[in-house]
Amino acid sequence: MQSNDHIKIPMVEIFETVEGEGTRAGFPTVFVRLFGCNLRCVWCDTTYSYPPAKAEKVMAVRDIVREVDSYRSTHLCLTGGEPLLYGENSLAVIEGLLTIERLTDIHIETNGAVDLAPFLDKVSDNRVRYVMDYKLPDSGENDKMIESNLSLLRPQDELKFVIGTERDFMAAKALLESTPIHALALFSPVWETMKPARLVELMLEHGLSSVKLNMQMHKIIWDPQMRGV
Repeated sequence: MQSNDHIKIPMVEIFETVEGEGTRAGFPTVFVRLFGCNLRCVWCDTTYSYPPAKAEKVMAVRDIVREVDSYRSTHLCLTGGEPLLYGENSLAVIEGLLTIERLTDIHIETNGAVDLAPFLDKVSDNRVRYVMDYKLPDSGENDKMIESNLSLLRPQDELKFVIGTERDFMAAKALLESTPIHALALFSPVWETMKPARLVELMLEHGLSSVKLNMQMHKIIWDPQMRGV
């Protein structure tokens, strides 16, 4: 480990399950969930990961790495909250995880409100990918998005849009049409307000053949409120 292995960061949990969404859906995956988020989306399903809830523990990078290394999965998801919230300390976590040779894929779920450029500049390992959950109008946080992040995404990255209404759908479609984006676009329905069948209808109606429907598998397998899965 590097000298930053003593750095401590607020944590929620580390657990192993199957990836529930995106291009790696279904693969056994270790999840590292950091505490804290700079957004408050109206449909957030992990409100326990930010205040007024409290961090369940604080862990040193070396201890995070040790616990991750006790599992067998070769895929890892670094998530939150917002896992890039802590800047250099978040970078220390990523660098620590990269010392685990077993890991073949480290995907980082980020919310679009943190500048990706410093992380792309400092992390060159091609095992690291970014899954950006870009917030649309009905999230209540669209104005916090850093639009310049979109052009930084690479072909190995993913760009997720959570679609709550047809207004969200049209906003995502407009962004894809107006911005050069190299990442795979994923449309994920808010089940309470956008039925999956209706989202499929809209995708077909508008000819979005390069967009992938993104269903949250873990909410089908387990109770949507269950943690650690």
